[in-house]
Amino acid sequence: MSIILLNLRGVPEDEAEEIRDLLTEHGVAFYETPPSRWGISMGAIWLRDEYQREEAKQLIARYQQERQVRARENHARLKREGSAETLMGKIRQQPLRVLLYLAIVAVILYFSIRPFFNLGE
Repeated sequence: MSIILLNLRGVPEDEAEEIRDLLTEHGVAFYETPPSRWGISMGAIWLRDEYQREEAKQLIARYQQERQVRARENHARLKREGSAETLMGKIRQQPLRVLLYLAIVAVILYFSIRPFFNLGE
């Protein structure tokens, strides 16, 4: 019976490719289903042999820990160099987009709390 090993929704392509390579390198039998055109069904990596489930989960867990360490080291390096992305940097790069998002938030907030203004009357 096939077992879903990894939901690919929201997974960066480089991470998915590294996981495919990792599974192939360790001889884990898997197949992949692509996401639907409109994003209704998810893409996923499926395990063919349920007896390899523990091995595959351990491989992915170890890979994700290593990826997390690399990402944190990369972010720390970017912060030291002064090129890490910050909120103020985003505001300076795209001020109109930030203002648009703030306006949308304000409208949603207004319509969410407006009914409570009239409760005391």
